[in-house]
Amino acid sequence: MKTIAKITLGFAIALSATSVTMTFASAQKLTLYCSAQEDWCQLMAKGFEAETGIKVNMTRKSSGETFAQIKSEEANPKGDVWWGGTGDPHLQAAEEDLSQPYDSPMQGELNDWALMPAKSTGNKTIGIYSGALGYGYNEDLLKKANLPVPACWKDLLKPEYKGHVQMANPNSSGTAYTTLATIVQLFGEDEGFEFMKKLHVNINQYTKSGSAPIKAAGRGENTIGIVFMHDAVKQAVSGFPIKVVAPCEGTGYEIGSMSIIKGARNLDEAKKFYDWALTADVQSRALEVKAFQVMSNKGAKSSPSAPDLASIKLIDYDFKKYGSSDERKRLLKKWDEEVSVLPQ
Repeated sequence: MKTIAKITLGFAIALSATSVTMTFASAQKLTLYCSAQEDWCQLMAKGFEAETGIKVNMTRKSSGETFAQIKSEEANPKGDVWWGGTGDPHLQAAEEDLSQPYDSPMQGELNDWALMPAKSTGNKTIGIYSGALGYGYNEDLLKKANLPVPACWKDLLKPEYKGHVQMANPNSSGTAYTTLATIVQLFGEDEGFEFMKKLHVNINQYTKSGSAPIKAAGRGENTIGIVFMHDAVKQAVSGFPIKVVAPCEGTGYEIGSMSIIKGARNLDEAKKFYDWALTADVQSRALEVKAFQVMSNKGAKSSPSAPDLASIKLIDYDFKKYGSSDERKRLLKKWDEEVSVLPQ
């Protein structure tokens, strides 16, 4: 009987130890939803894993797609942190209670503009980078087609550019939604939608990803891509014949953001990633993958090739209005019904 008791006790202790080990191991992981460029997403996932030993499961999708996924998983959240992508859908996620507050101790190291999303949402999201909207063109293709050099938004409406312009679909892309919201703010809603209708005639393809149009231009498959200017700079610095344009009328901009998903299964790991991603050293690593956004940490390194936001005519982008869920749904519905259905 004593022998049986010892065996039973030993088994119970071993089982308990195994349970603790399994619980600890299961906690050492993070599910990351990433909406920045693929190589930057990989750098962030692998970098955090290497520094902390926490296993990272990363999925890369555009901002609109990620927002839709988080919304669809609301009853059973599968992600922990959403990093990158335009700030508008992050604001919408906060408004719809899809993300949760976190007051990071790193906030004191950030630029004031990076704290705007946090202040307006009760710390449910925070700025990690900023970038201005514009477009880029393939200089070789432009010359080959004997097309004039565009300098303004309205230049893109000229009939000679038919079939030469590409942008993403605003339903899937945060970049394209920012484009739609920018045009509406620049010209007013009525004129802005007339602009989008005329632009539609010249569009050769609506892509899923916001950076795809300029990548296609870099490969010589498209002439003009409407994107954030830093994405066009990346193509130019990589050796492609891309010229970057800050539209003459003025333009909108993004505050790329980060949020912890409400109901995150690995909350402690999510907070660790959140703080880590806001450090100057980590943000400076963006240059390793030729990401030329302006980073939110005041001490992060920047490249001389990065667009100088101070020299660009930026509009007073209304993040509160155009970052709201109702306004986003309304504008996208209007674009679907009045623009996307038109013949080309």
